[in-house]
Amino acid sequence: KPKLVAGVDVSFERKTGIGFCCIAVLNNDMNLIQKAFHTQKIKLPYIPGLLSFRELPIIYQTMQKLRYEPDIYILDSQGIAHPRFLGLASHFGVVFNKVSVGCAKNRLVGEYQEPGLIKGSFSIMHYKHKEVGAVVRTKNNVKPVFISPGNLIDTQDSINIILKYARGYRIPEPT
Repeated sequence: KPKLVAGVDVSFERKTGIGFCCIAVLNNDMNLIQKAFHTQKIKLPYIPGLLSFRELPIIYQTMQKLRYEPDIYILDSQGIAHPRFLGLASHFGVVFNKVSVGCAKNRLVGEYQEPGLIKGSFSIMHYKHKEVGAVVRTKNNVKPVFISPGNLIDTQDSINIILKYARGYRIPEPT
């Protein structure tokens, strides 16, 4: 059971090429205990399927500003539900040896059945005959999110973490 959960998100200003990263750290009671920000010029262009090469440098710089070490990181990205089974959440977890989960608003790859309309409903997602995550309803009657393990975690534990931190919004709290 993780004591500290971090949400990681990166955004970009297209005109200037400036990237912005935020990491929010919540404790087990879901209180915000820390946040870190970093901005920097992004050197690589956006290439579909290779997001980690663009975003990992700014995420790393933001991580350096954290005072507390999170037990798990939730990234607004894909984990193993990726054409190469190595989305940003997986790449992040492997590079930094961290437990990580991808929680995306859209599907990149995989086949699934639409989950029920009630919070907590889910269906397992498969790609190339492998389980790569789940499609999870985090709020009644809203679009589901696409959860995939990143590193050092399985699909069921990934679902449990996302549902625990999904308080009233489609996207879990720390992200």
